[in-house]
Amino acid sequence: MLIGEVARRSGVSARMLRHYESLGLVRPSGRTGSGYREYSGEDVRRIFHIESLRAVGLSLREIGRALDDPGFTPSALVDDLILRTRERIAAETELLTRLQRVRAADPAAWEDVLQVLALLRALGSTSAGTRQRAALASVDEVPVEALAQAALGEGDPYVAGALRWALSRSGGGGAALLAEGLSSPVAAVRERAVRSLAEMPGGEVAPLLRDALASPDAVVRGRAALALGAQGEAAAIPVLVDMIVAGRNDTDAADVLSSLADDAAADRIASLLAGRIGDGTTGPPARGRLTQALAGVPGPTASRALTGLLGDADPAVALTAAYLLRLRGDG
Repeated sequence: MLIGEVARRSGVSARMLRHYESLGLVRPSGRTGSGYREYSGEDVRRIFHIESLRAVGLSLREIGRALDDPGFTPSALVDDLILRTRERIAAETELLTRLQRVRAADPAAWEDVLQVLALLRALGSTSAGTRQRAALASVDEVPVEALAQAALGEGDPYVAGALRWALSRSGGGGAALLAEGLSSPVAAVRERAVRSLAEMPGGEVAPLLRDALASPDAVVRGRAALALGAQGEAAAIPVLVDMIVAGRNDTDAADVLSSLADDAAADRIASLLAGRIGDGTTGPPARGRLTQALAGVPGPTASRALTGLLGDADPAVALTAAYLLRLRGDG
């Protein structure tokens, strides 16, 4: 077959066939008496092979190696192609996400588009200072989805604080987006999600934090309990007691319990604390922390619990109970 017919059958232009020949990828098997290139059936099959390899992303140099190098290992090249394809998909996905966020910002003019794009790029900058400035400037200009994603992925504490501030002023929708991070397989993301939720205003946050009280992650449960307890939510009480036992933010937990210990909840809180002291499974350090937590609980139940601890086998617990009773005027 002459080059024109090969071009028609293969879909590869005559110019590209000549380029392949110049690179040594395809060499016509013969020439006609007039000097025209003449391609055999094997030559045409090689052309289709080249086109197939180009279609999966190989460069012409890589194709030449694949076709002619006896020691060539296809698996290594396929692995490289997979990596490059994933990187390309990730880049395209990031671009799509950015464009969708620009559209969500409902820009009225090209200047608005450029401003939103600049802020989105700044939120993804490698410079913490740039990210922080973008967070502080983006409350009214960047979609809340972008702020939530940035907050869930931000490791710098100062930038994270700025993002939480921006989210708390960004209007509706941010809480639900942050709550998605509570089920992340990454512990740091779960912690950022609950911290951000704890600083969000509005009635949509409380139900999400109440759900977080049942999280298998102790950090998530604890931060949710502290936030809810500070808002007067009695549902946080059991988790706060657990925090005192575990010694995890126990001082903060005891302070919040004290603020919750009004006339309606004081006896319940004192009973829970006393029950954990005397359940036989709590070790000495935790029993001491629980005893100290009784100091902030008013009412007769707490006083009776402290009186019962005066003869405790642990001298530190007994001394703490005696001291607290004197402070309460019961000793």
